Amino acid sequence: MATVNLSDYQPLKISDASSFRIGIVVSEWNNFVTDNLRDGALETLLKEGVKEDHIKIFNVPGAFELNYATMQLCKTGYFDALIAIGCVIRGETPHFDYVCSAVAQGIKDCNILTDVPAIFCLLTDDTKEQSIARSGGALGNKGIEAAVTAMQMVAFKRDL
Repeated sequence: MATVNLSDYQPLKISDASSFRIGIVVSEWNNFVTDNLRDGALETLLKEGVKEDHIKIFNVPGAFELNYATMQLCKTGYFDALIAIGCVIRGETPHFDYVCSAVAQGIKDCNILTDVPAIFCLLTDDTKEQSIARSGGALGNKGIEAAVTAMQMVAFKRDL
């Protein structure tokens, strides 16, 4: 388990993020975690200069549905990057393993099959407490990290 807050970052060296168009796909399952991840991502994008009307939030029922929604949004050509936010907490069955693996593969496919960076922000924790710690608790907020990554990838793509 990480012992430091990984969400501390220096302001990015992106000259102008105001034209970036970012989509955020959020799983409603475990929303006590995903809402915090979404809020961290949104706050970071705005702080870095992304215009509020260039950020679109889409809700889906669960983590498994992140793949479909993210892929469909990648295909629109509207967004410069997409952030897929979800949380799967291990239970007593192998369901956790199947869902986590499928979402990882699906978001990977978005990156390979489209020209739009898709950022993987799926917490895959053993306990509710671990998820809380990574969604604004003692270990930071992975939503912040996902937003930073999205902006860095947009800048990377534009610099090509």
